[in-house]
Amino acid sequence: MNLFGFEIRKSGSSEAEQQKTPSFVTEFQDDGALVVAAGGMYGTFVDLEGSAKTEAELINKYREMAMHSEVEMAVDDIVNEAIVSDEDVQTVDILLDNVKIQNNVKKILQDEFKQTIQLLNFNNQAYDLFKRWYIDGRMYYHAVIDITNPNLGIQELRYIDPRKIRKVKEVKKKRDANTNVNMSNTFKEYYMYSEKGFNSNIGTSNPSPTSGMKIAKDSIVHVTSGLMDVNNTLVLSYLHKAIKPLNQLRTLEDATVIYRVSRAPERRIFYIDVGNLPKMKAEQYLRDMMVRYKNRIVYDSATGEIRDDRKFMTMLEDYWLPRREGGRGTEISTLPGGQNLGEMADVEYFQKKLYESLNVPVSRLASDSTFNIGRSSEITRDEVKFSKFVRRLRLKFSSLFLKILEKQVVLKQIMTLDEWNDIVQDIQFNFANDNFYAEMKDIDLVKERMAVLAEMDPFAGKYFSHQWIRKNLLRQTDEDIEEIDSALEDESQNPQYLGTLFAPPEPQGGEDQQSQSTTI
Repeated sequence: MNLFGFEIRKSGSSEAEQQKTPSFVTEFQDDGALVVAAGGMYGTFVDLEGSAKTEAELINKYREMAMHSEVEMAVDDIVNEAIVSDEDVQTVDILLDNVKIQNNVKKILQDEFKQTIQLLNFNNQAYDLFKRWYIDGRMYYHAVIDITNPNLGIQELRYIDPRKIRKVKEVKKKRDANTNVNMSNTFKEYYMYSEKGFNSNIGTSNPSPTSGMKIAKDSIVHVTSGLMDVNNTLVLSYLHKAIKPLNQLRTLEDATVIYRVSRAPERRIFYIDVGNLPKMKAEQYLRDMMVRYKNRIVYDSATGEIRDDRKFMTMLEDYWLPRREGGRGTEISTLPGGQNLGEMADVEYFQKKLYESLNVPVSRLASDSTFNIGRSSEITRDEVKFSKFVRRLRLKFSSLFLKILEKQVVLKQIMTLDEWNDIVQDIQFNFANDNFYAEMKDIDLVKERMAVLAEMDPFAGKYFSHQWIRKNLLRQTDEDIEEIDSALEDESQNPQYLGTLFAPPEPQGGEDQQSQSTTI
């Protein structure tokens, strides 16, 4: 059976030649692929229903969590920090400084990256794409190409619901004759797609586990969070560790509301003296007293009628208790309401645990905390950890661009698959940062370096070379040193730069206006 879509292979190689070197350990990847035994009538679909169903339920759980106010605020804060939209700066750009290829090829890669941004509509939907990937923990795209002319590259990227698709990896195991060890080798990788998803139970009207379409691996762009469960079978979201704190917080909040509503009112307790009456007559006498002294006539605004609700008891009802002969007589006392209704320490504790599980500094989510805009040296340790966490998210999300670029350069015959694998590790992506904080950080760094430079200046040329100071203290590269030396040489020959940082303004007009400006 042929797979739907296209496959990228080495020129002139068959499927058997594409197989990797066998090993006794099954290849591990963080893509959540379902590893099955290759061959056999049912080998391809072993446990596909159970695993895929659990994954779909997890995605539904993550999306429900994102609707909670605290979780939504934390996710928005992370997305806003990772994706910065500025009119003057592009949201993300490709860096090819460390890639050892020709300049014309770099120019082609930059153009292909711009086309990738257009296919994703990243400039307009960057927030939505990153938020969707962060919440679900995975993202699938179908790379649509022109089969008759694949050299045109990817024509469209269509988003696929992650609950409807699953990656399958067939593995062949063969016993080695010399070592008597089962050697494992990846035989085939593909995707299973079902329009109704894989979260249905067997025997229902929904499709069975074996119903679905096989799609070639290279036709799908697949990006995950990189987090796996303990069995390395399911991809987890970054929200996964917040499930328990969120459930605890919800339960405690509901219990707190119930306690406050039930214990807030102050109730009366009626002790009715029933003397020596038998049990049945004592209860009847008590009911008569309740009806006599309590009136529950209410007005129904829906029908305009007056209704008697004395037969219903509410949480605001008084207590009527019989009292036998020999004790005190009839008495009316009060039952005070709850005394610790304003105590919220337990709720705040679990709320703080939820914030910590979401990897967001608590100071950002606390409504009563002030936001201090100061020097970068005043940033707390939590903010530094949060900045590194966002940097890791950007690095993992960047694999989306790499996988799309790989298909583009191979389909358009810009590079071969081997050439791309040689340079892919050196390709980097630069995400736009908040201009204010980036400038404040750069200014603080320059100030600190200038302060150290002033202290080291008497020892320059004696214990430290000028070249060492420029490279290690000022962090100037060889290109920076060459450019700065050339600029200094040009400025030394121009009198207007001598002794001043900026050139003085030249007088406008003739000699009379110049003389008048000098007099003024």
